[in-house]
Amino acid sequence: MKVVGFTIVRNAIKYDYPVLESVTSLLPLCDEIIVAIGKSEDETLQLVKGIASPKIKIVETVWDDSLRKGGVLLAVETNKAIDAIPADADWCVYLQADEVINENDIPAIKESMQKWKDDKSVDGLLFNYIHFYGSYQYVGDSYRWYRKEIRVIRNDKHISSYRDAQGFRKYKTTTPANEELLGGGEKLNVKPANANIYHYGWVKHPSFQQNKQQNFHKMWHDDNWVKQNVVQANEFDYSEIDSLKKFTGKHPAVMAARLKMQDWQFEYDDSKRKVSFKDRLLRFTENLTGWRPGEYKNYKLI
Repeated sequence: MKVVGFTIVRNAIKYDYPVLESVTSLLPLCDEIIVAIGKSEDETLQLVKGIASPKIKIVETVWDDSLRKGGVLLAVETNKAIDAIPADADWCVYLQADEVINENDIPAIKESMQKWKDDKSVDGLLFNYIHFYGSYQYVGDSYRWYRKEIRVIRNDKHISSYRDAQGFRKYKTTTPANEELLGGGEKLNVKPANANIYHYGWVKHPSFQQNKQQNFHKMWHDDNWVKQNVVQANEFDYSEIDSLKKFTGKHPAVMAARLKMQDWQFEYDDSKRKVSFKDRLLRFTENLTGWRPGEYKNYKLI
């Protein structure tokens, strides 16, 4: 069984993405890792080249910043990484540059990949998500956070990144148009990976987070929208959050150094938890039945 990882990144240093930790967490799982690096304003290319592993294959790309609808630019760039995956790979493991796999989950992932390798009805594997917010001590527990997403796909060139590269879909053609990436294709049939993705996109110094927000929204909206809807400030205000809870688990080992480097303070005041009546009703229904009404599911669990 051959497993190939893939990811995309640009300006990792400028926006403080934990791409080193992300790629490093893939090494024990993958035989090869494709890293598509967009032309950056910092030393991202040199940073990734500094990972001492022959498994890593770098693809240099140029992002088309004129693509500012629905985050499709991210799907386009992710598909460049998919295109570089060799034909003899069985499974492809995708991580975004702020996502990390815990080494304790690798045996379960391998077991799931081996179990479903020869069952062509299974297009991918579904992971549970842990979303950190504000610091490494808190995770989001409201309904604004997605619970699950596909992070392993079969090596099928008809499977493409979808919308803003959060998930995947299968298309009739191997080169779907950008408009199709925003609203076409078929949902993938998936099985559980029985593993977690540790998402650190909302954990960084408030100044880096603010810069990221001001830049990130440009992949969805025009300059006028960004100006009107993104607060202009020197630092991001982490206090504007509805509901968090303390993280009681163990971070991936590759994150140890980054955790020690946290140089800002964030404490969540549980007494100021903002939970609407609707969310309370949804929580009650979920606890009672296991069903989350209205949940976004870009997959078919089979």
